[in-house]
Amino acid sequence: MIRIESTVREYIKRLGWDCSDEIVVEFGGTSVSGIDVGEEYNEKWQSPIGTRKYNKDAFIVIKNQSRRDLTKSLPMEEFNPRHSQEINKEKSG
Repeated sequence: MIRIESTVREYIKRLGWDCSDEIVVEFGGTSVSGIDVGEEYNEKWQSPIGTRKYNKDAFIVIKNQSRRDLTKSLPMEEFNPRHSQEINKEKSG
């Protein structure tokens, strides 16, 4: 376990993250049952609603919430496609 911790610390250092950044660890490669299967169900194929399953290749994601860019994309000021609408009409017609 010490090797994993030192590896994570090395990656954080390599990325230039600061020890005061809000860093969270999350799971990836999981699924949650969203189907209500009722009282009687086949346990081999179905799971009660809200059951989390971890895939064999599940992984851990380390996120730096302090450095997330939450600015929204802005619409383009001008739209100039490479092909005009007339060329597209000729091809389809």
